[in-house]
Amino acid sequence: MTAIERSGWRRAAALASLVVFGCGTDDGLGTRYPVSGTVTYKGQPVASGNISFIPDDPATGRAANGRIEDGDYSLTTLTEGDGAMPGTYKVTVVAKETKAVGLSKFGGAPSQGEAFLANKAAKSLVPTKYANAVTTNLKAEVKAQSNTIPFELVD
Repeated sequence: MTAIERSGWRRAAALASLVVFGCGTDDGLGTRYPVSGTVTYKGQPVASGNISFIPDDPATGRAANGRIEDGDYSLTTLTEGDGAMPGTYKVTVVAKETKAVGLSKFGGAPSQGEAFLANKAAKSLVPTKYANAVTTNLKAEVKAQSNTIPFELVD
């Protein structure tokens, strides 16, 4: 066997090992399943906000988060849209009116403090009880399958 033939066999073996063993997607967290749904308040889609799934048992679970856009969300645990691990969760929703924070008093981007104060002053678009894991009454169960979980927020 010539050196060129051996090189070709090595490349083929390397390619086969990538197919068999994957391309480094094992991140050690365990399998996540797609989670998506809708968030409405007073029968209307929540325009924008954030949703968080906080595991009931942090020792065996991991939080997942998502962005709410026009009432729709999908969750991410580690990589965009990878879903959540199976288990039960408390769910929080934060949705505030969006007002652009202007330039800082020095003419550049707003400082972290200026952005914090603007966020603190922004009006909540949903009852504030949903923003805190202690006061929210929202719960969800993520199953080992594709999950669609809607939330209807009430006063």
